[in-house]
Amino acid sequence: MSKKTNKSKKILNSAEILKREEQFIECYRKYNGKGLRILLGLYKGDYDNLFLSSLFFVVKSIPEWVLPLITADVINLVIARPDNFVFRLMLDLIIALVVLLQNIPTHMLHSHFFSKAKRRVEAGLRGAMVRKLQQLSIGFHKEMPTGKIQSKVMRDVENVEALSSQMFTVVMRVISNMTITLVVVLTKSITVFIMFLICIPFFAFIIAKFKKPLKNRNSEFRKTVENTSSSVIDMIELVPVTRAHALEEKEIKKITNEVTDVAHKGYRLDFIQSLFGSVIWVLMSLAQVVCLIFTGYLAVKGTIQNVGDITLYQTYFTTLLGHVNGIIAIMPILAKGLESVTSIGEILAAGDIEDNKGKEKIKEIKGSYQFNNVYFKYDDQSRVLNGINLKINEGETIALVGESGSGKSTIISLVTGFYKPTSGEILLDGKNIESIDLQSYRRFLSVVPQKTILFSGTVKENITYGNPRISKERLDEVIDAAQLRSVIEKLPKGLNTSVGEHGDKLSGGQKQRIAIARAIIRDPKVIIFDEATSALDSASELEIQKAIENLTKNRTTFIVAHRLSTIRNADKIAVIKNGKCVEFGTYDELMAKKGEFYNLKTLQS
Repeated sequence: MSKKTNKSKKILNSAEILKREEQFIECYRKYNGKGLRILLGLYKGDYDNLFLSSLFFVVKSIPEWVLPLITADVINLVIARPDNFVFRLMLDLIIALVVLLQNIPTHMLHSHFFSKAKRRVEAGLRGAMVRKLQQLSIGFHKEMPTGKIQSKVMRDVENVEALSSQMFTVVMRVISNMTITLVVVLTKSITVFIMFLICIPFFAFIIAKFKKPLKNRNSEFRKTVENTSSSVIDMIELVPVTRAHALEEKEIKKITNEVTDVAHKGYRLDFIQSLFGSVIWVLMSLAQVVCLIFTGYLAVKGTIQNVGDITLYQTYFTTLLGHVNGIIAIMPILAKGLESVTSIGEILAAGDIEDNKGKEKIKEIKGSYQFNNVYFKYDDQSRVLNGINLKINEGETIALVGESGSGKSTIISLVTGFYKPTSGEILLDGKNIESIDLQSYRRFLSVVPQKTILFSGTVKENITYGNPRISKERLDEVIDAAQLRSVIEKLPKGLNTSVGEHGDKLSGGQKQRIAIARAIIRDPKVIIFDEATSALDSASELEIQKAIENLTKNRTTFIVAHRLSTIRNADKIAVIKNGKCVEFGTYDELMAKKGEFYNLKTLQS
């Protein structure tokens, strides 16, 4: 007997999300800096939903302009007392019931179509940001703090969603209700209609006067919140360091100052919003009093024939001002939303991406490298590499040694394709690395960094990251090769033990062995160790060395070494100094030479 499953259809499938992600990135690239154009562009593909939502919005809003007509008619009937008085009253009651009850289904239909469009944009926008973040260069990620990125993906998208809701609701209400209101008034009294029209530019002028300061204060507040969010994340990550050095009070003072700055900027924003709201409320209330007196005067003079029409005009005028006030009330939300549209553009419109389009996709590599007179410098910095020349043969293990800042890690970043040489060329199996699809190339690459990066999952999930369908036999083989068996046996749940946030439940040696297992399981042709044992004790280092030896067999290997005793078995050692390779050879050759490597080794003895 089969079970029936009631799965509701998702508003977006994977193919639609992908299409929207690309559409949104293109939209930001095309309209960068034009907030409203971008917002309209985000809804491309959902215009049908917006149309249907607008249609039902107009229908559901009928009570707003029909009920004042009924109210005026009832007052006029009470005063005139015609023969069909009861019939007319019952007719007004039936009309009121119909227009009110229809609001329930039409309001739900309006919400259905608009929410569908809005949530599709919300999901697509976040998906587009995640996609672009994966495409942006490592340099971009080093410049953009994590807290700011998090704020853009979560907070700014929420603000854009709020902007969409407010703009759509208010604009539709203004277009539908104000249009009908003014048409009804025009058919009844040209004099009252002119008075109504005078109010609109007056309030528009007030709005314009407040628009710029509101935008400026919102921009200040948003940037301050982003900076503080980034600082809080840094503070949390540095808690062990802060505690170890008794710097708690310094951190507290630093974050408190930033939080106080947020409060100050928030106060300035609240103040201008409050002043804006107060001034508008007084002016609107005064305008309503003027309308009441003016229509009362017209009734006495006979220009307005039916006394009930005074109530009609007063209600319509209140409605008109209410719509204007609605526009005014959402000005802070609009300013915040448009600022968030711009903020998201700092990611989606960024041009600092790794472009692999049209480049050769690599299906296999042998693993030989050649650096030909390679120079490199980071933005606004002096040169880091000054004409590196290196040749690494297939399957060789090459160790890069030298003082801090000599350029070792930069060479590794060039090998992984994170950066391009400022000049010169790097050849992979005889091909310029800049001419190949780096994503296809990195499938043959594994990196074990100095600072092990684990995510908050189980040991098994961290080892099989990117390879979830690994067989048990292959997993056991990898665990043994990474010298990880003894570690797993001691963990409470073995492979299913949670490593904690960033792997904080494990020691440095345990985390490093997991990182090595993750590298082995990919079966790479090229492996990179970036000072993988520099922060470990001697016992852990010995275990890691065994794991490294298992991993480097028949693979081209780059090792950035801090402890020179660990690279005795390397095929070649390159001594890097001031961005140049000053010595190159085997361990024994360099020791016999008694040059730079010999001096470095002697210092560690």
